[in-house]
Amino acid sequence: MRATRRAGVVATALMAVLLVAGCGDDGEDATTGSTVTTAMAASSSVGTGAPTTTTAPTPTATALTATPATAASDTTIGTEPTSLDDRGEQAAADATPPPTAPPPTAPPPTAPPAADPAPTARFEGPDGFVATARPIDAALAARMTPTSWRPGCPVGLEELRYLELGYIGFDGATHTGELVVHADAVDAMVTVFQRLWSARFPIRRLQLIDEFGGDDFASIEANNTSAFNCRFVAGTTRWSNHATGRAIDINPIENPYVSGGRTDHPASEPFLDRSSGAPGMLVEGGPAVAAFDEVGWGWGGRWNGDLDYQHFSAGGS
Repeated sequence: MRATRRAGVVATALMAVLLVAGCGDDGEDATTGSTVTTAMAASSSVGTGAPTTTTAPTPTATALTATPATAASDTTIGTEPTSLDDRGEQAAADATPPPTAPPPTAPPPTAPPAADPAPTARFEGPDGFVATARPIDAALAARMTPTSWRPGCPVGLEELRYLELGYIGFDGATHTGELVVHADAVDAMVTVFQRLWSARFPIRRLQLIDEFGGDDFASIEANNTSAFNCRFVAGTTRWSNHATGRAIDINPIENPYVSGGRTDHPASEPFLDRSSGAPGMLVEGGPAVAAFDEVGWGWGGRWNGDLDYQHFSAGGS
């Protein structure tokens, strides 16, 4: 009787469990499974005494952690790949900018190149005439100082030019002589001497007045044609045009300075008569006077009063 009652109780309990299991959601299968296990364990203990309920351990869900995909390392071809253990150090190294090279250092300043020697200008005429012009160099400056130039002169040496000029001598041969004139008188002198060359107008001598110690009288006595000489107008304290390099005296014996019908140079007395037309004389209408007229230089043979037949100047005096 008691056994029958117990069996009925167990059957009833089992039916209840089955009814509950039939009503559960699909998402609760794990719980139902554990209940069924409990009921089966309970049914196996029928007739053995008080039932013992055994609870199955509840399964623990393991959380799945998503591991982000690791980007492929930017490895240069030909280099060794970095190991996984070194990725943290490599990332730190990548984040550190490479050392910056120091800015290029400017090259040390260099001394400017030495100035080229002053160029020599060369002039050539159609009939073989040649002339050159250049600034006064150190050697020539030493030659001129203190004879024809000295401190206190109205022009500096840098304003003067040294000319070498072709000319025809009284012997009919070609020669090369020298003059010093102002830089702004170079073109005029070259033009005049080319005209004299072409006309075969003779010149006795063409040397710097320094060959005569800067002495104008001595240069005249030597019948020397000269230009620059730092001196006053004779008998005054006024600078001559020769002192600026803008005057020239040509063949001074054949073309004397005449005052009161006289000359201070005995060798010039035969040339007081200007009508003789002797070689080397400067006369109105002649090729030499015409050449100076062409360049705008005045002639002392046209002055009123004392006449200076040898003298031409840019200022006419």
